[in-house]
Amino acid sequence: MNIVMMTNTFAPFVGGVSRSVTSFTTELRRMGHRVVIVAPVFENMPESEEDVVRVPALQHFTGSDFAVVLPIPGYLLAKLEKVKPDVIHTHHPHLLGEAAVRVAGAFECPLVFTYHTMYERYLHYVPSHAKRLREFVINLVTRYCNLCDHLIAPSESVAQVIRSRDITTPFDVVPTGVYPERFAHGDGAAFRASHDIPSDAFVAGYVGRLAPEKNLTFLADAVQTFISKTEGGHFLVVGKGPSQSDIRDLFATDELTGRLHLAGSLEGQALTDAYHAMDVFVFASQSETQGMVVIEAMAAGKPVVAVDATGIREVVKDGRNGRLLKSEDRDAFAAALREMAQASDERMADYRRAARATAQEFSMQKSAQKLARIYDEVVQREPPSSRDESLLHRAIEEVKAEWELLRNIAEAASQTFR
Repeated sequence: MNIVMMTNTFAPFVGGVSRSVTSFTTELRRMGHRVVIVAPVFENMPESEEDVVRVPALQHFTGSDFAVVLPIPGYLLAKLEKVKPDVIHTHHPHLLGEAAVRVAGAFECPLVFTYHTMYERYLHYVPSHAKRLREFVINLVTRYCNLCDHLIAPSESVAQVIRSRDITTPFDVVPTGVYPERFAHGDGAAFRASHDIPSDAFVAGYVGRLAPEKNLTFLADAVQTFISKTEGGHFLVVGKGPSQSDIRDLFATDELTGRLHLAGSLEGQALTDAYHAMDVFVFASQSETQGMVVIEAMAAGKPVVAVDATGIREVVKDGRNGRLLKSEDRDAFAAALREMAQASDERMADYRRAARATAQEFSMQKSAQKLARIYDEVVQREPPSSRDESLLHRAIEEVKAEWELLRNIAEAASQTFR
């Protein structure tokens, strides 16, 4: 089968969607399918890539680390003509997601969409958190879903969101799997030594993009509260992004600055070693549809302290493989970390065993096999769904209009009070 994956984020961009696309592509190719990835041009991207079509894009959209694809009529169709796609799988409803609708129509093949993100929770990248804009974003994604032939929900939490909205397209739950064996063995001691982390420290760790939607201000504040009252407590942060300075500022005291360790983005064995350098993994994002890094941490045998959210509650079981807190309460989060730090060796061993067992439930091979079966079923349906692209176009124009209105208000206020 010839499969075209269309994604706004891909290597060298580090994030859950990029990693999901890479993992599924690897397994599908291993199964004998041809997978062509369509993604934007990014700075420092690999010089040589197998079956990847790069689309020209503007970098650092609204100050974020995202890229905005430039509309070039006919460019993609010409590039994909030789591929003869059987199915188009898009991972976003906007930018290349819009192009995916047109490509699927041009090649008369089904369109599959993975609902990776709670997009309404990313409004910090636009001028205001206005209620109207949030509603527009939800309506946009809903209309996009109804243009597709099949949806993929990465978790049961997302499936519940789909059921609660006016979405009529059939869907299946297919989590992005992990390779537990890749994270099972690491040299945490060597990693600690190379990053000036004491061998006897109790280390809370985070891995992921350092961006506002990850709720890192709350997370860093909670960990800082724990560390300020715990001798030997340290915070290891793996990743990069615009929130790095906010995290550093929270630890900017003589007493705590040496207990924060910003390791930057890591991959491969270095990332595995970082997981093994941690005693507990911490997570507080409310925008996830599936916490892949949470599963990776568990594959390394690390219990997790997290705030209840979509995609997380399916993985973290309170009191079994970690602590799942019902709400964002800084003191409660700090207390959960203190409980972990004071737990007996036997209790921590129980947590670690349960964490590894949980990770085994999320096999990448099983997930890819299920996705391939869904492709087969969707391709066999005749014909693909008709697509009234005008509905999507109108929704996009509404969002753009609201965005411009809010930006004008913000600029006017800035001029007034400057």
